Amino acid sequence: MSKPYHHGALRSALIDAGVDLARHGGPGRVVLREVARTAQVSHSAAYRHFTDREALLAEVACRARAELAAEMSLRLRNAREPRERLHAVGSAYIDFARGQPGLFRTAFGAHATPAEGTDSGAEPFAILGGVLDELHAVGLLSAERRPGAELAAWSAVHGLACLLLDGPLAADPNGAKFAIGRVHELIERGLLD
Repeated sequence: MSKPYHHGALRSALIDAGVDLARHGGPGRVVLREVARTAQVSHSAAYRHFTDREALLAEVACRARAELAAEMSLRLRNAREPRERLHAVGSAYIDFARGQPGLFRTAFGAHATPAEGTDSGAEPFAILGGVLDELHAVGLLSAERRPGAELAAWSAVHGLACLLLDGPLAADPNGAKFAIGRVHELIERGLLD
């Protein structure tokens, strides 16, 4: 159970409680009454900060994407070569999905966009775009292949992550390892010169 909130920080405490519930059960666990109970406040108090469940879920999804972005950034700090950096962001994405399935499902579920002015931190898609820009700058990604490269790479890695969580690869560790290697190889071969 979360710690009780401090005066003036109820909104943040509710989001923290929502993140905790999502971490352990995905977006289906993020319910305003349960979030309020976890934060040790009345459910009516939660409605003062969030008009409905979707508004809270959008904030929790934003926080989940920020955690993924932090993991991607951490991996990038340890990767020096441009190709290694592309592999690092893809590996971080897949590892996050496998290690934090509840947050991963929440991060990319069909939720409303957070309210304007919300500080969402770095977005995973923007981090991938920055790595692709680096590859273009050093001549490994041609100008012709650069437009839309984020969508191609992201789709491949996201699709694989979903297959690893909920598809036929979930119960096959050998198949998963092979698929991860192949997807990284295919992205590199498809995008880089």
